[in-house]
Amino acid sequence: MVLELEKRLGRSLRAVLKEKYDLEIGTIPLETPPDLRLGEIATPIAFELARKLRKAPKIIAQEIVTALGPVPGFVRFEVAGAGYINAYLDRAAAALLVVPAGSPPASERGHALVEHTSINPNKAAHIGHLRNAILGDTFVRLLRAAGYKVDVQNYIDNTGVQVADVVVGFLHLEKKSPSEVRALIAELARKGERIDFYCWDLYARTSQWYGEGTGEEKAERKQLRLDTLHLIEHGGNDTAEIADLISTAVLRRHLETMLRLDIEYDFLPRESEILHLKFWEAAFEKLKQSGVLYFENEGKNKGCWVMTRPGAETIEGTDDDAKVIVRSNGTVTYVGKDIAYHLWKFGLLGRDFGYKRFFTYPDHECWISAESGEPNHPRFGGATAIYNVIDARQSDPQANVIQALRGMGYTDQADHYTHFSYEMVALTPRCAVDLGYDISEEDKQKSYIEVSGRKGFGVKADDLIDKLIAATRAEVDTRQTSNDSAVRQKIAEQIAIGALRYFMLKVTRNSVIAFDFKDALSFEGETGPYIQYAVVRIRNIFRKGSTTPEAALAGLAKLAEQEQKASQQASESAGLQAGAAHSAISDYLTGEANEDIWSLWLRAGRRAQILEQCIGTSEPAYLAKHAFQLAQEFANFYHRHHILTEEDPARKTFLLATAAVTLRELVGALALLGIESPEAM
Repeated sequence: MVLELEKRLGRSLRAVLKEKYDLEIGTIPLETPPDLRLGEIATPIAFELARKLRKAPKIIAQEIVTALGPVPGFVRFEVAGAGYINAYLDRAAAALLVVPAGSPPASERGHALVEHTSINPNKAAHIGHLRNAILGDTFVRLLRAAGYKVDVQNYIDNTGVQVADVVVGFLHLEKKSPSEVRALIAELARKGERIDFYCWDLYARTSQWYGEGTGEEKAERKQLRLDTLHLIEHGGNDTAEIADLISTAVLRRHLETMLRLDIEYDFLPRESEILHLKFWEAAFEKLKQSGVLYFENEGKNKGCWVMTRPGAETIEGTDDDAKVIVRSNGTVTYVGKDIAYHLWKFGLLGRDFGYKRFFTYPDHECWISAESGEPNHPRFGGATAIYNVIDARQSDPQANVIQALRGMGYTDQADHYTHFSYEMVALTPRCAVDLGYDISEEDKQKSYIEVSGRKGFGVKADDLIDKLIAATRAEVDTRQTSNDSAVRQKIAEQIAIGALRYFMLKVTRNSVIAFDFKDALSFEGETGPYIQYAVVRIRNIFRKGSTTPEAALAGLAKLAEQEQKASQQASESAGLQAGAAHSAISDYLTGEANEDIWSLWLRAGRRAQILEQCIGTSEPAYLAKHAFQLAQEFANFYHRHHILTEEDPARKTFLLATAAVTLRELVGALALLGIESPEAM
């Protein structure tokens, strides 16, 4: 509703500026005033025009307001302060715009590709990976709700150093052959145990082993690690076979873990195919031909193919700070492979993967890359916008890829390449103790403690989810004694997953999160359970009132229609032009006693506006905050207005409709956050 009225106001303002000043203004700046007494929408446009028109902002604002005339949906415009224009909505008309649910937008805004999760397939997913996956999945939901066609990709680095470390563990610590590794995977599955948990411990042991022994032994193990990495990259040997067995088995476990959070993928591109299908070779030729890469003959990068870093000044002579893309030994760096991959993402590489089915979801297949695949498969790549959910530490490599795209002349693609960065997840000292870790007195005084999978200090994602569900189930059992065990388990899972997802989303993505069980699961404050409880409370109103949200909204529409007819008849009998409609509804939304009701309707009408804000800033936290504020405002409304005991039938209809609209918007906002709305708590 608010977004629609903002667009209407923007069109009217642009028309005035064109007619009065002969100015073409693309975007009118619109803001939300801090107080409803200042209206619902404000614009500082007069300040922006002051220098161009050589007038004081207040004079310009007064001229604009005088020229505006009536705008449908608005009752008046006022000049405030030194030149702000405040717009006041027709509250009844605005509320009636909120009532229809509306139809989802057509998929016409472009083809977006969101890459998220991208866990090294060498061990179990941990709590930090959950932030990446939840952020990415939520952004996918937002884009789809806004009308984008979205492909969800999960990049699998199955030839990288972390996979190599686990392979070293299997070959040199456990002395296992490929057949023995295959038998181990089968045996763990038979016993209901998990290969990703097994590899978690082996990875930590291998990391410790690298640092033990004499200096000569450490050097030998470092070389062993490099040799293992090269064998995996080359393929066609026992080392590569073990890497493939482990990475594939662990990857399947990762998908099962993420499915617990209702996170799904469309395509799993693997680095092994990027290497073996010669993606880099195709990209290398483009980079050389465009002059993005140049061969360094001197300095510390002698013998390397390099590119100038973003923002660096072009100077004569050797640039020792240039980014190495191909090392002097001929091996390509991570950034080089990433450039090739992103040329494919935009449909610019001229090569494609083979595709095979890998994982079946309830309503679609997830495909994985292959050197040669199935003939009939969906088309992936060729996106018009890319969002990479990768932590903030990867800002430099991401900037290098964008720089390369620009250098090759792909300016539009570079402009639609977004590094969706985020900061790490840590633990509060209290949470670390709850998880059974022995922490020092010094650590107990810190605001958070960093985790490290390499050191074995971390939180497996599945362990965290299990612990959250167990804690929630204990609380649900005390509240829902009339429900059977299966129902209580379902409620516990909905609350636990909702708590986890909301905790990861409520903080802006470039802030560190210190995770804490008690804070996440609280029914008070800014938490997922608090918002879910608001939904349950509203549903209980309709149960007790023996009605439905749909009936309440239909009742309000009927009331508005009756008032419209009565107003029309009164005007005709008096020989006057039709007067203002919805008088009773206007009464319910105006006056100091009803400001909280109007505030709730206004908040409920902002979802489309918030959606655009989230997409424009790549920040889902705005929607999380919106859902919490809507729940808060409903709690205030609930305590001030006695809905079911209201004696005035028309006002009761209106109050029920207020609850119905709030319910619909809360459930919708939670769904976009990937959070279910329980029937009971």
